[in-house]
Amino acid sequence: MAASAALTLAAPSAQALERPKGRVVLTVSGRIGIRNAEKTAEFDMDMLAALPQHTFSTKSPWYPEAHKFTGPLLRDVLAAVDAQGKNLRAVALNDYKVNLPVGDALKFNLVLARLMDDKPMPVRDKGPLFIIYPFDADEILRNERYYSRSAWQLKAIDVLE
Repeated sequence: MAASAALTLAAPSAQALERPKGRVVLTVSGRIGIRNAEKTAEFDMDMLAALPQHTFSTKSPWYPEAHKFTGPLLRDVLAAVDAQGKNLRAVALNDYKVNLPVGDALKFNLVLARLMDDKPMPVRDKGPLFIIYPFDADEILRNERYYSRSAWQLKAIDVLE
């Protein structure tokens, strides 16, 4: 992926990011240009729902049947905070961490799923947020490399160099 890949995520305008009115479900930190807290960008579920929504159905290693996932594209969340890095560290509620390249968000329609089968996802079922790849859309995605990058129970994203 070209070094300039992160630059394509710049927000279309330098609008301020509103402060969350509800419970914060996602915190984005690191190399970001737009913040709504001291050093981070915080989102509540309504803020994520206000971004353009994307839906796909896919099979995955975690569910025996295909499920429908809905939420903003990860690249749209990164654009909303003017992400300037080339790599991301996704952090789950249990502090599990996984790194993934920003290039994945540019190349594939990764969804920051907030709904599964049109319903909010409880923590016990990989919620409230789940970075999910469209595994059925491209055969290249059906392997351990991409399965391991699908972070569930997501609470934070750190934008890295």
